[in-house]
Formats: sequence, C-alpha cells, structure tokens
Amino acid sequence: MDKKKLEQFKALLLKHRQQILNGGLLNNSEDLHISEEDLSDETDLATSMINQQISCSIRDREIFKLRRIDQALERVQDGTFGHCEECDDEIGMKRLENQPWSELCIVHAEEKEREDAQIYRQA
Repeated sequence: MDKKKLEQFKALLLKHRQQILNGGLLNNSEDLHISEEDLSDETDLATSMINQQISCSIRDREIFKLRRIDQALERVQDGTFGHCEECDDEIGMKRLENQPWSELCIVHAEEKEREDAQIYRQA
C-alpha cells in the first residue's frame, strides 16, 4: 500500500476514534442507575434493567471497536496495516474502506464468524 493511501486510512481511523470518544456514550453513566420510582413497580424495574443491559451492550461494542481501531493504528505504525493476520495477504480495499480496523481478509473473517457461530450454538 502506498504512503498516501496509508495516511488516508490513518486519518479515517483517527476520525472513527474521535467519534467514539466524543460521542459521550463511554462517559455517560446516567442510564446505569435505577431510580427510586422504578423500584416500587416490577414492570418499571424490568424496563430499567433491560435498558441497562442494552446500554452495557452498546458500550461493550464501542469499547471493542475502539480497541480494534487502536490496534489498526499500531499496524499503520509498524507497517503491517492492510495485511491479513492469518495469511498475510492484502485485505481488500472495499473492506478496509468500510472497516479500516479489519485485521482479517474476507476469507478468514468469514471463517472466524463461522467458528464463533459454532461455539455460540454449542454453548
């Protein structure tokens, strides 16, 4: 990958990183508290708990994505960005443009998804 394209991907990764950090989702904890009013009604309590679970899931997904972005930025620095971690082939440009934090080519990404789905079904 040429230096100009690498710099474009670095800028894209930094943009995605800033969007996560500036979104306020990681810093806001208001939705993790249960109000006194919700404790007296089972339906309200259940709704609050479901909302908390959804908020936690979204936070977890954003933290995971942030870690992958940071790892991709490290790959930019060490010169391995854009290469599959399994086979070392180049990752397709379309894939990198949609998910610049990708560490696997499409073949290995699909293989990993199948393996993860299999593990999930067995659990």
